[in-house]
Amino acid sequence: QDAEIVRTRDPQRLAGCDVVVDVGGEYDPGRHRYDHHQRSFTESMRSLRPDKPWSTKLSSAGLVYCHFGAQILAELLGQPEDGPVVTALYDKLYENFVEEIDAMDNGIAPAAGEPRYALSTTLSARVGHLNPRWNDPDQDTEVR
Repeated sequence: QDAEIVRTRDPQRLAGCDVVVDVGGEYDPGRHRYDHHQRSFTESMRSLRPDKPWSTKLSSAGLVYCHFGAQILAELLGQPEDGPVVTALYDKLYENFVEEIDAMDNGIAPAAGEPRYALSTTLSARVGHLNPRWNDPDQDTEVR
């Protein structure tokens, strides 16, 4: 709740952070490092949690969800982390929301072959609409 968020790729600053997500080139949950940008990274929900069926390569968002999603949902719902309500919600939220983020971030197409139509309301598209236009005099992306 009182965490300070630092946006940097500076290795010296990252070394002092308690949790590092999507930068740093390291996946080490024991040290709270959740980056998926290493060539050797191939983790999926199924590889980290064999009880889950999804084989889409995880993004950093998926890694954080994999490691903390059930705990957060349990806390918000006041339910046991391994209970049926949290388990069902965890699975549905991954399957219907987080998996899309994982796939989009890793360049995985939703289907093989040529798409029949354009998807213009994906999460990535919605976030992109928050960026300033090329001719906007105020190019401060942090404001948005």
